[in-house]
Amino acid sequence: MTDSRDLLIDAALTHVPFEGMNARALAAGARDAGIAPAMVPVLVPDGGAGLAAAYHRRGDARLAAWMEGANSSGRFRDRIAEAVWQRIRMADRELVRAGAATLALPQNSALAARLVWETADVIWTGLGDPSRDVNWYSKRATLAAVIGSSVLYWLGDDSADQKATREFIDRRIDGVMGFEKVKARLRNLPGAETLTGIATGWIRAPEPRDLPGRTKEKT
Repeated sequence: MTDSRDLLIDAALTHVPFEGMNARALAAGARDAGIAPAMVPVLVPDGGAGLAAAYHRRGDARLAAWMEGANSSGRFRDRIAEAVWQRIRMADRELVRAGAATLALPQNSALAARLVWETADVIWTGLGDPSRDVNWYSKRATLAAVIGSSVLYWLGDDSADQKATREFIDRRIDGVMGFEKVKARLRNLPGAETLTGIATGWIRAPEPRDLPGRTKEKT
C-alpha cells in the first residue's frame, strides 16, 4: 500500500504545475501510474490537501535527515536560521505555491497550521531542544511563525539565489532572539513576571494530543 501511495504521489506531483494541487492532479497521476481511480481516495484520502501534506512531509523528512549530519557547532541562532533556510531550499517553488493555494482554503486551515508546526518541531528536535515545559510549545509556535512568513517572502523573492530570503530569515530570527532577551531581563524586575505573562499570555500549553510532535518523558 505504501509503495502504491508513493507511486501515486510521485506521478501526481508532475501534474501539479499544470493542474494545481487538487483532485485533477491526483487523477492524472493515477492514470500515469496505472492505479485504479477508486484507489485514489484510499491512498490519498484528503484529495488536494492530502497531496500537499504528503509533499510537505517529504520535505520535513529530508530536513530531519539533513539535520542529523549538520554541524552542531556555532551560534544557536545561526543553526536555527540555517535549518529554516535549508528547509526552504529543499522545496520546489511551484509546488509550494500550488500547495499554499490549496491549504489556504478555510477547510484546510487547521492542516496548514499543523504542517508548519511539524516543520518547527523537526527543527527543534534536530537541534536537541531539552525543554519539557511550556517552552516546548512556545518555541515551536514562535518558530512556526518565522517559517510561515519566510516561505511567503520566498514565494515572491526574485533576487539572485534567493539571497533576499536568507536575509529576511536572519532578520526574523534576530527579532525573535531580541524579544526573548527582553523577556529574560524583565523576569529580573520586581513584579515584572506577571506583566510578562500577560504580554505573552496568548501562548498556552495545550494537551500534547492537540498538537503534532510530543514532549519526551524525563528519564
